[in-house]
Amino acid sequence: MTDSSNPYRRGRWFWEEFSTTAPGAGADLAALRRGLGQEAGSVPELWPHHRCVLPEYVAEEGRRDYRLTAEHAALTLFAVHQQHQQQPMHVAGVGVGVALRELRQSEKFSEEAVNRRVDAAATSTDAIELVHHLRGLVTQLRGIRQPFDYTRLYRDLRDWHFPEGQERVRRSWGAQYYAWTSSPGGSPAAS
Repeated sequence: MTDSSNPYRRGRWFWEEFSTTAPGAGADLAALRRGLGQEAGSVPELWPHHRCVLPEYVAEEGRRDYRLTAEHAALTLFAVHQQHQQQPMHVAGVGVGVALRELRQSEKFSEEAVNRRVDAAATSTDAIELVHHLRGLVTQLRGIRQPFDYTRLYRDLRDWHFPEGQERVRRSWGAQYYAWTSSPGGSPAAS
């Protein structure tokens, strides 16, 4: 059944439904991690976890699709992030840039090192390179138990396939990472 609010998705995303206490949760995460570095749709263990609805001609012909690619990447990154964590690593409303700012401020890694990794991700020229850089950052975020919104990440990864989408995502992540926003009182947000 397709979610009426999104014709390109069946039900809720896997990361929105995931519970560490559900039977088979560890096995599900292990299956998702087997998809790391693999082509979207090519790993049968991931098939039951996909919620993306593809246009019929794409599905019938086995074509690559940017939506499936984005979901595959989000699923595998979520599995890395959630590994050995009891609290959920998907938290709605926490942007990637906000989570990365928390990583920079955590003092577990030097600000310069985090800045270099974030810059490398933000200047990625394609989605494959971006996911490669995000994998290292997600591993570091797991180390400080910092969650973020995987539904937003899915949209960002989906949009990264288009030049105007890359620019939008870069602006969003930059604004969050460097806290270019005002607090409700009108003063700059603390970074």
